[in-house]
Amino acid sequence: MELLKQIANTVSGFVWGPYMLIFLVGTGIYLTIGVKFRTLTRIPQAFKTLMAGRDKDSQTGEGDITPFQTLMTSLAATVGTGNIAGVATAIFLGGPGAVFWMWITALFGMAIKMGEAVLAVLYREYNEETGKFAGGPMYYIKNGMGDSWNWLGSAFALFAGVAAFGIGCTVQSNSVAQAVQSNFGIPGYITGIALAVLTFVVIIGGIERIADVTEKLVPLMASIYVIGTIVIILFNIEDLVPAFKLIFNSAFSGHAATGGFAGAAVLQMIRYGVSRGVFSNEAGLGSAAIAHAATTVDRPAKQGVIGMLGGFLDTIVVCTMTALVIIMTGAWTSGVTGAALTAKAFNIGLPGPGGYIVAFGLIFFSFSTILTWSYYGEKSFEYFFGSKVIMPYRYVWVAAVFLGAVSNLNVVWAIASAMNGLMIVPNLIALLVLSSVIFKEFNGYMTDEDEKSLES
Repeated sequence: MELLKQIANTVSGFVWGPYMLIFLVGTGIYLTIGVKFRTLTRIPQAFKTLMAGRDKDSQTGEGDITPFQTLMTSLAATVGTGNIAGVATAIFLGGPGAVFWMWITALFGMAIKMGEAVLAVLYREYNEETGKFAGGPMYYIKNGMGDSWNWLGSAFALFAGVAAFGIGCTVQSNSVAQAVQSNFGIPGYITGIALAVLTFVVIIGGIERIADVTEKLVPLMASIYVIGTIVIILFNIEDLVPAFKLIFNSAFSGHAATGGFAGAAVLQMIRYGVSRGVFSNEAGLGSAAIAHAATTVDRPAKQGVIGMLGGFLDTIVVCTMTALVIIMTGAWTSGVTGAALTAKAFNIGLPGPGGYIVAFGLIFFSFSTILTWSYYGEKSFEYFFGSKVIMPYRYVWVAAVFLGAVSNLNVVWAIASAMNGLMIVPNLIALLVLSSVIFKEFNGYMTDEDEKSLES
């Protein structure tokens, strides 16, 4: 097992290393330029389109869930431990300037998210046995790039299927069990049973039931968490401008050792900012495309407009609020890292309820991640084995939720992290090969929408 862990850590070190991160950010920059920076300039339009996508009866086109439900489902997977523990780790390892590089990753990652959503809808397949749509990188590789590339689509499905049981299941249930035990003294096996039962009740109903839950749970849990951060920021409002100055100054000059902080060079800061940004919003992993393929929409680019909001809401909004609390309270120099650092910052800024906000955030963020990643893994296995695997897979997933809550996951975490990173490779290759398709569809849609606005 130790050898397996070492191999996984070696692979993980490469796929999350500087060359892969350059490849990822470079792809985001290329796609952003290709759509004429519209992913940045059309954010208000994206929110308007999102709000119009809430009522399924008013949608045109085919699909299983509404465009609004689709984004909430994908956000359920991304708004999680990365927003609480990931941001804290980035600041601990890279200093406050790492936050700036998280922003850069998210802004260019919006174009990647857009491209994934466009291709997901454009190349999805309808399964007559289940009466549902299936899509994602494995499908837009197979249907968009030709038979000679089928191996690449299979590689993605394999990486995603394995990663799902780690990063999207056992690691999440383990985080919930630890948070519940440390805050409320409830043993891990009890949390594991409760979590497994709740997961079963939701995922047994398929993507529609998952979407019904996430469209209510994600806005609620994110609002509570963000409101908590806003209260802390208002209590420390005199430190807000200095916090932003610290972020920008550190981003280009590095940061010397301060208090319990060991110090960080600029390159180290960039690396941790970019990697934790990707870990948080999953831009480039291709996972969100699996959810976007189920949407009810009449034009792929319309879902692309909504899809690009994933990175914006996750990183620019939620991660930024976490970062500001950590920096403004001074907790970042304490020498603590991960979720413990975020909890410390909340306890400093809001003594008493602050720690509980983080605890409940971890619990509900992790639970929502379990729900969405169950669907991602299901579609990955369905790609290989067909619809016959769906029900057995759901039962295995529920069992894995319980096992994760009561197990030591060092090896599982290492393997999952490696598989998670490996998902980036086939997905980015597909986005680059099919970039002309993305540009034609997205730019054409934007032109049509502009003409409609002029006519009205």
